[in-house]
Amino acid sequence: MTRQRKVHVITITVLALALGIALARKQASRSAAGTEPATPQDFIYAMLDAARSGNVKAYLDSYAGQMRASLEQSVRETTADNFSKYLRDSNAAIKGVAISDPQTLGGGEASVRVEYVFQDRNEAQIMYLEKDGNAWRITRVDGAERLKTLIPYGTPVR
Repeated sequence: MTRQRKVHVITITVLALALGIALARKQASRSAAGTEPATPQDFIYAMLDAARSGNVKAYLDSYAGQMRASLEQSVRETTADNFSKYLRDSNAAIKGVAISDPQTLGGGEASVRVEYVFQDRNEAQIMYLEKDGNAWRITRVDGAERLKTLIPYGTPVR
């Protein structure tokens, strides 16, 4: 092997090693930072996933303030297993979810409109979230508003 060829091989090896180290550091920083979603919408989807799977701890972690206290009281009164079943059952009828872009309210607060799609109806409600470090937590939820649907979910297209 010529001297020039050895230099090329060493250069490529050093660059590949540097790339590998950079990728490993990036992955390590992601792991250290956790897998917390970054936007209010991501946190709402995470809460809905926790409810759908019946994960009471993850569901409670989506809330803060008085809402969390009320939910924790409900868990204590019904037991975690019953609350888990309630979460799964109440989310079983939901066919889809549409989440709007957040509206910034200031002071680390945001509101997000969430629309739930059921077989026979749609319901919309506003969720209010507060920034808690790197996480968003739901602090208030307006009552659900029933929306008229022109064509019910699952109607065959002709």
